[in-house]
Parts: sequence; structure tokens; C-alpha cells
Amino acid sequence: MQPSSMGKGLAVIAVALAITACDRHDPPSDRLERAAEELVSEVDSEALPAQQPEGPWAPRNECNAVPGGTDFLASLQAAIDTRDADALVALAADDVKLDFGGGAGAGELRERLAANDGELWDTLVELLELGCAATDETTMTLPWYFAQDIPVDPYGGAVVTGEGVLLHSTPTDNAPVRAQLSWDAVEMLPDQPGDSAFAHVSWTDPDSADVLEGYVPRAMLRSIIDYRLIASRRNNRWRITALIAGD
Repeated sequence: MQPSSMGKGLAVIAVALAITACDRHDPPSDRLERAAEELVSEVDSEALPAQQPEGPWAPRNECNAVPGGTDFLASLQAAIDTRDADALVALAADDVKLDFGGGAGAGELRERLAANDGELWDTLVELLELGCAATDETTMTLPWYFAQDIPVDPYGGAVVTGEGVLLHSTPTDNAPVRAQLSWDAVEMLPDQPGDSAFAHVSWTDPDSADVLEGYVPRAMLRSIIDYRLIASRRNNRWRITALIAGD
């Protein structure tokens, strides 16, 4: 285990021990939150990449500069690392929004964390790797790119989640390469190649303004309106107020 990982692991264990030691008459969410806050300084803030990837929409962290931002992200990291539903729900607002059809609330969040073999936990792991945007010290948004003005249609747009991703002329690995994309935004074209592992996209070269069409691995694309986590400052404390996809 690397030193940083070991430090984070020990801090997470310490959080668990502190929870056990708390007054058993306290509400569980209060005990969890208080224990996390008391020990969060021991957790390295590793929720975001240490080295800035290259590309216009690459993950970056603006939230450590916000009062309470570092502690909130570290508590979020600890809850996700241990898949601790109590700890995550303690970070959420009672009215946390979960979809556009009326799904909301801490109880509903707990149910969704347990559903589909923990698929929502996997989504949260992914979100931590995609950066955090801060707005006026009142709102934090993961992924970072969701809070930016990306010049593509958000409904049909996607972000290339990597550096040096090849844009092929046809949907095969050995096809000629038209460009290399690094955390660029692309438009998904309607004539998708069936069950292919490739997606048909268009990309506008920011230097020449030329529009190139081609194919990129579907696994390297993330919809602009895919899941995002919104945290808001309420009563001087950060709370998850939305964990939602679509529009």
C-alpha cells in the first residue's frame, strides 16, 4: 500500500472507531457526521487527480478554495470508499433531489444506494474523478465540466474522458486516425453503428474550426447530462442537494 493510501485507510478506520465510541443515544446520522468532521483532517484530500490532465474539459478542483470544501470532499470520499450509506446520507439534505419525476429525500437516496448491486456507488466513484467546480462559495458541482459553458448541445454532447483518445475514420481500432482528442467535447451523431464499441461523433478543431467526423471508443465518452452531484451551503454547512442525471 502506498503511504497516501495507507493514511487515508487509517483515517477511515478511525472514523469507524469514533462512531462506535459515540454516545449510543445519539441519532446515527449525527454520530456519523460528527465523527467524520472530527477526523477529516487526517484524510488526505484525494478525491481529485493530483496532476492536472490536459484538455479543455479535463477535471480540475476549484472546491478546496471554498470554505469547508476540503472537509466536505474528504468526508464524501471516505463515505464512498467504504460504501457507507449512513455516512453518505448524513451528508445529504433531507430534500435531496434524485430525478426529474419527483424522486427525492434521504430515505429514497438510501434505497437507491442499495439497488442494482450498488450501481449508484460506482457512479459516485466516477464523479470523484471528474473534478469539482465552485460557484460563489455557495455551490459545488461534480463533475467540474457540468458547471462550464461547453459549446455543444448538452442533450447530444459528450466529453471524451481521457487524453490522446483516437478519432478513427471508421469504427475499428486499425482504421486511419483523423485526430487525437484529450478531454474534448464532441457531438454524438444520429447514425450510431449498432452494437459497436465505437460511437460516431463530430468534433470541432478549436484551432482551425474544422469539423471532423469519426469514431471513438464508446467507453471513453460521458454524456454532458450524465449523473452530477450538486452540493449547497445551508446554515453554514455543505449538503448534497442533488444527485441526478438527465434534464
